[in-house]
Amino acid sequence: MRALVTGAGGFLGSALVRRLSARGERVRALVRSPAPALEGLPGVDVVSGDATSAASLRAAVRGCDVVFHLAGVRRATDPAEFLRVNAGSTRLALDACLAEAPGLSRFVLAGSIAAAGPSRTPRREDEPLEPVEPYGASKAEAERITLAYADRLPVAVARPPRIMGPGDRENLFFFRLARSGLAIGLRGPERPLSWIDVDDCARGLVLLAEKPEARGEAFFLASPATTDALSIQLEAARALGVRARAVLVPPAAVRGAAALAELVTSVSGRRLPLNRKLAAQVLAPGWVCDPEKARARLGFEARTPLCESIARAAAWYRDRGWL
Repeated sequence: MRALVTGAGGFLGSALVRRLSARGERVRALVRSPAPALEGLPGVDVVSGDATSAASLRAAVRGCDVVFHLAGVRRATDPAEFLRVNAGSTRLALDACLAEAPGLSRFVLAGSIAAAGPSRTPRREDEPLEPVEPYGASKAEAERITLAYADRLPVAVARPPRIMGPGDRENLFFFRLARSGLAIGLRGPERPLSWIDVDDCARGLVLLAEKPEARGEAFFLASPATTDALSIQLEAARALGVRARAVLVPPAAVRGAAALAELVTSVSGRRLPLNRKLAAQVLAPGWVCDPEKARARLGFEARTPLCESIARAAAWYRDRGWL
């Protein structure tokens, strides 16, 4: 396999590059900024480029037989930025493959459960996409664009839920709460979450690139066991050797704290881990998906238990002085 990974310097991208390298594959890792963790990996060529640039993508896909499109933006002050980057770069990458990669065997888009929308009951791939915020809408559009090319390119879409493990920044706020001895839960009904360990997710992406059954299809990649925000914090506390006290707060308090955190971020320039996007995710009725299709058609199972994924993440944070 000669693979291109866009967004290779990110959390999931770097895990995927490491997995491909360990398998002996040749990898072109497209990054916007230096990625020291990828330098020196066997078979990996780290190249600088912009996934929103047609020229960068055309050069990057040249000579590749598999493209993993992971580049995107998770935070933006302007909703249009989500569409420009997440959906726009997907169309550019697909067009680049048509022009420069005639021998392409698979184009794999890293989508998101956010495209499907929140649900307390498990969502399936045959259900309509119902995003509720700009990020999710952009991922839904990226997925629609990808599948619209299915008659011209061998495409597949992964929809991971919350991703955990070493290198994760999205869930750092939960770990910092746990370190302080607090575990914040919400009053009201249970809000279950599907999740997956980053290395399991990388393994699933490789299966989407290799399995004939994945062509033209979307798959939820998730652990069969769900969790919730409070359980993540309590497990993080155990991993950190802290006794955390569970505190249940009204949803309005979370919304207010998130709005205040965004104000502080905009005034000070210091990006706080809490924001309205994270608050909206936590306050949703649930983010649950059914991983059965990936198990039945691809033989994929996310095997890493939550306690192990969180323990690895906690150790990674401590090694870097983030906790």
